[in-house]
Amino acid sequence: MQAFTDNNELENIVGEVAISLPGDLGDDSLMSMIGEAQLVLIGEASHGTREFYAERARITRRLIEEKDFTAVAVEADWPDAYRVNRFVRGAGDDDQAIEALGDFRRFPTWMWRNTVVLDFITWLHEHNVGRPPGGAKTGFYGLDLYSLHASIQAVIEYLDKIDPAAARRARDRYSCFEHAGEEAQAYGLAATLGLGKSCEDEVVAQLVDLQRRAADYARRDGRVAEDEYFQAEQNARLARNAEEYYRSMFRSRVSSWNLRDRHMVETLSELVAHLDRTTGRRTKAVVWAHNSHLGDARATEMAEQGEWNVGQLVRQRFGDDARNLGFTTYDGTVLAASDWDAPAERKRVRPALSDSYEALFHDIGLEQFLIVLRGGGEAAEALREPRLERAIGVIYLPETERQSHYFHARLADQFDAVIHIDRTEALQPLDRDPGHELPGEVPETFPVGV
Repeated sequence: MQAFTDNNELENIVGEVAISLPGDLGDDSLMSMIGEAQLVLIGEASHGTREFYAERARITRRLIEEKDFTAVAVEADWPDAYRVNRFVRGAGDDDQAIEALGDFRRFPTWMWRNTVVLDFITWLHEHNVGRPPGGAKTGFYGLDLYSLHASIQAVIEYLDKIDPAAARRARDRYSCFEHAGEEAQAYGLAATLGLGKSCEDEVVAQLVDLQRRAADYARRDGRVAEDEYFQAEQNARLARNAEEYYRSMFRSRVSSWNLRDRHMVETLSELVAHLDRTTGRRTKAVVWAHNSHLGDARATEMAEQGEWNVGQLVRQRFGDDARNLGFTTYDGTVLAASDWDAPAERKRVRPALSDSYEALFHDIGLEQFLIVLRGGGEAAEALREPRLERAIGVIYLPETERQSHYFHARLADQFDAVIHIDRTEALQPLDRDPGHELPGEVPETFPVGV
């Protein structure tokens, strides 16, 4: 591999293939790169940046309208997202999008309760309403596994309606968690230290019991019954995987990360298979999650630590049927907390470190641009050299930014394409508090000024 030691040379090489956005050429280049792929993974360099969410939503709309994508799968809990799914597909009890987002109450609420997501699911609902009779509707699904107790409740509620005797068995099995209360982490700690019973056998038994009755439950009333059964099965699967995840949290960060991303890919695969089976067509899905989940872990420091992620597992499982797109930014503002479960704050994002991809892209001098890495070329070769890359999650600590938010990566191996937005702004949450304004700013109110 050729070494690019001269930054000016590297800037020129990358600048020659950078496609300024917004613009038809950039959109057409991205759509051409995606081609007929079945899965498109669209990342974000932070969980609190408006432009990442807005561009991701805009690209997803094009994929739905132009390439017949019928599933949006996101880094969110299954039961919370399924309420949104019912709304956008016209099958729920909510009249408005903001009501459908009502189950997103767990930290960090702003990831999904924000104005960009509200606008997108409003659009998705209207898009589905406008579909011709028999036309495929696009759903909205969660891939994550934090909803242990909500998923347990969903399984019981389903069985209460369809098989009361099975519901009693499920209550008995899931009562194993009662000694830890509603705190899943407390259960994990107690089970790991031997201070409380492990519920592993119970959650596995419940999933197996449900799956044994699939043929009966799922075919009682056509497609509706199949969808309801699939939702219950997924919640039972989530409870099994979440039980293991919360026990692993107190043993190894690597094992808990791997369990979580394995669960997300397992959920995605089961979802695609379910939709293929019930619609009789090849399902295309968009995945929304952080860059750290969707960029191939083998091209980052994660692999050296024994970690894998969604991007790697999807590439291994789906091969050429998958594409992934990452985002970067140089500076601006971000919505993030200072600690887990702490209030959201609008924070200034420091200018990127000089030896990072973000600083390199800043020096190109374009406000927003696309680089297609799939297919190779001199720029892709140049961006295969390891450099620092920034990742801001739900917590942002500018005072320890190098240690907390940077890692080495080989960008051209990590993503098929990257969009750089040089200066970005914080998300606008639906639930606001004084921490959402920077010092000296006039407070904003949402949804109405008072």
